[in-house]
Amino acid sequence: MKWESWFAIDWQQVLGISLSVIGFYFCLILFTRIVGLRSFSKLSSYDFAMTIAIGSILASTVTSDSPSLLQGLLAVGLLFMLQALISMIRRRVKPIKALLDNRPIILMAHGEYFWDNLKEANLSTSDVQEVLRKNGLKSKTEVFAVIMETTGDMSVIKNNEATPDWTLFDDIRDSGLLIRPIKDSS
Repeated sequence: MKWESWFAIDWQQVLGISLSVIGFYFCLILFTRIVGLRSFSKLSSYDFAMTIAIGSILASTVTSDSPSLLQGLLAVGLLFMLQALISMIRRRVKPIKALLDNRPIILMAHGEYFWDNLKEANLSTSDVQEVLRKNGLKSKTEVFAVIMETTGDMSVIKNNEATPDWTLFDDIRDSGLLIRPIKDSS
């Protein structure tokens, strides 16, 4: 194998890649405008998978003549349509939403780990500790809650003087565990 072939490109490839990138770019803008900004959100695991799938199709389409630009755009267009359909069904049919979406789970509350939930999420205490440090916490007592969201991200909610708006926690499995009985100081 010649080393030059690793760096070689001819004018037809330059033209093909350039036109594919331009076509793909403008079609992505169009698809996103039609379907909405959720197209590239990371609100659920399937949203994230959609973003990865589009990136993979884009990469293979613009750097090669197979699949063709039209084949790549058809595949991406179908992904956008499927995501729009699933999103619409999720909003209207609650049992489908429950079937498709993971529910956020509490990993830690009031400085205490929830061991069963950590095990279910396949996480260790050191995983949670890393997230706490990244959020500038120095003590577990600063933690109101650590919640693993539907995307796999962890939200850290710090203790403060604000009274919780419990409706923010309605969609979290076992959200009642966040309510701590007030200890009698007498």
